[in-house]
Amino acid sequence: MTKPEILTFGCRLNTYESEVMRGHAAGLEDVVIVNTCAVTAEAERQARQAIRRAHRDRPDARIVVTGCAAQIDPERWSALPGVTRVLGNREKLEAANWTTAAMAGGDAVSDIMAATETVPHLVTEFAGRTRAFVEVQQGCDHRCTFCIIPFGRGPSRSVPVGAVVEQVRTLVASGYREIVLTGVDITSWGGDLPGQPALGQLCRRVLALVPELERLRLSSVDPVEIDDDLWRLLEHERRFMPYLHLSLQAGSDMVLKRMKRRHLVDDVVRVLDRARACRPDIGIGADVIAGFPTETDALFDETLDFVRSQRLPYLHVFPYSERPGTPAARMPAVAVALRKERAARLRAAGQASAAEYHAGLLGRPLRVLLETATSGHSEEFAPVRLAGAPAEAGQIVTVRATAVDENGLVAETP
Repeated sequence: MTKPEILTFGCRLNTYESEVMRGHAAGLEDVVIVNTCAVTAEAERQARQAIRRAHRDRPDARIVVTGCAAQIDPERWSALPGVTRVLGNREKLEAANWTTAAMAGGDAVSDIMAATETVPHLVTEFAGRTRAFVEVQQGCDHRCTFCIIPFGRGPSRSVPVGAVVEQVRTLVASGYREIVLTGVDITSWGGDLPGQPALGQLCRRVLALVPELERLRLSSVDPVEIDDDLWRLLEHERRFMPYLHLSLQAGSDMVLKRMKRRHLVDDVVRVLDRARACRPDIGIGADVIAGFPTETDALFDETLDFVRSQRLPYLHVFPYSERPGTPAARMPAVAVALRKERAARLRAAGQASAAEYHAGLLGRPLRVLLETATSGHSEEFAPVRLAGAPAEAGQIVTVRATAVDENGLVAETP
């Protein structure tokens, strides 16, 4: 059966949704789907470049543009040469929009702020991947001053436990050893469900009802919304991976307040201390924005000092990007060149912390999910390369780390 070409930008949720669309659009001839991201201007630029390249390389193909950037400003994307259709974030997940007849029907973008539920989808395969993503939540009710994503995703809404369990069970039966729960603001999961359960309860149910699942991992979490069940799982459940990726954004209280975040620096310190007490070898990731409006040299130094002192090994650093319509876009800006320079300094600090963290894993047995025949990630999400004989991708192997290089750990099988 013909499968569409899909170009995916942005988050893990987009990756999951691309697989939903791959199933819906199977059988359509000459279709290129571009699933856009709106987090930064650079992400949008890359998507526009991909559309131009696709139109040049495949002039007869029908190009369908969707995702957050398309949801927020559909007319802009519809006007690009070669674009046949624009679909909103709700419409892209509806099978009825991927029929031959529907493809001739023009753009379809509804008011995402009117969305009241998330329809679950069964995905059985993630192209080229050995871990699978499961959507548990959509949208966001918070209004951080730098972020446009709530206007691309709508209000927070949760996938019920039963649907999540069914999806996980299906993927495990298809051969996936690790599942990553993903969404826009996953720690808000359950707030719109009866009894308002928390994310930790969902994780407990998944692990209990799918005992054959070997590894459960979370995508990015809000530091102030880690519930007691999540802490207990982190401490006692070995199938719950020892890794936290925090939506940090800054290490300065003043900047966090201007971002309208719900945590301060001390809140994050308490989270990190508790996480390391539960699992001393835990891997820690964090999103950080460099050059947020009004960020002085002194305020930036607070974030840099925080990253260094807390030894955060896995940083995702973004130079601040103005998003039209957000409050931060109206604040006094930091020069673009300075944003980039600060981002480079933060990345260097992260790389130094990663080298230190990886050195602490030397000589220890690590269980690695292989993504290729010679490389993968440990339970702590440390990148590992096998120095010896290759193994089969998709398998979990126990190795011993023998060296650290610029890419992570080098390991040997016992």
